[in-house]
Amino acid sequence: MTDEMRKRIGKRIRAARKEKDLSQEKLGEELEVSFQAVSSWETGKFLPDADHLPALAKALDISLDALFAEKDRQWSFRRVNFDEEHMFTYVKSKAQERGYTQTLAVMDLLKAAHGEQKRRSKYGFECSYTVHPLTMACQALAMGLKSDDLLAACIAHDMVEDTEIKLDSLPVGETVRAAVRLVSKNLVKWSPDWEEKYYDAIRKNPLACMVKVLDRTHNVAGMADAYGREWMARYVRETDKYYPELLDVVKKVPEWNNAAWLLRYQLNTMVETFKRIL
Repeated sequence: MTDEMRKRIGKRIRAARKEKDLSQEKLGEELEVSFQAVSSWETGKFLPDADHLPALAKALDISLDALFAEKDRQWSFRRVNFDEEHMFTYVKSKAQERGYTQTLAVMDLLKAAHGEQKRRSKYGFECSYTVHPLTMACQALAMGLKSDDLLAACIAHDMVEDTEIKLDSLPVGETVRAAVRLVSKNLVKWSPDWEEKYYDAIRKNPLACMVKVLDRTHNVAGMADAYGREWMARYVRETDKYYPELLDVVKKVPEWNNAAWLLRYQLNTMVETFKRIL
């Protein structure tokens, strides 16, 4: 390998270390090498041993492909989540037009419940958490789904888990309340197999299944903006394991059949893409 290539790799190691806010000493401790060794990598004097590469990639949250690429990739990043005010107006106007009383009631709670919470971003694009339930509701509307229960459940799905709002105080009927209860992880009793039980309970409720699929579709679409490679890999494995069965339940609801096909295509495409690049 040429001196130029070693120096290029060294610069990438240094840049990734700085981005993770790690000192050479701290990175060396994680890899069980001296800070002098880290310094020698960053200056291009030496390359990391092959035995250290997997741990180095994990510590710096960088792929080995990116580390050893012949050319640096210079991307210009844009917002993943945006225009929550437009979405709020759109969802509320559709609810008013169709007389969706539950949706209107939880819309009145939305900004108070989630307005101060942030949808995180590694790249400085934080926005109001309201963008998440609003995106779910907008996607449901875009697919032609006409259901007060569904829109209300989308808007309210995280209120019990992420805010001080209690399940019994949600201004919705029992159908929506049951779906919100099932998707709220803070209401699940912990056990070693809690995840299996959580999804097993959801599979028995078509509305909860649809809410979780819409929730996961938006989360997978935007997760690279907020999380590291290890977290994303765990999320992909969970999605691959549980969500095909949730989509099977959604498909059995006649008015949701076409939406189930679209969501399966969208979720599968993203999951399979992440499998290939993580």
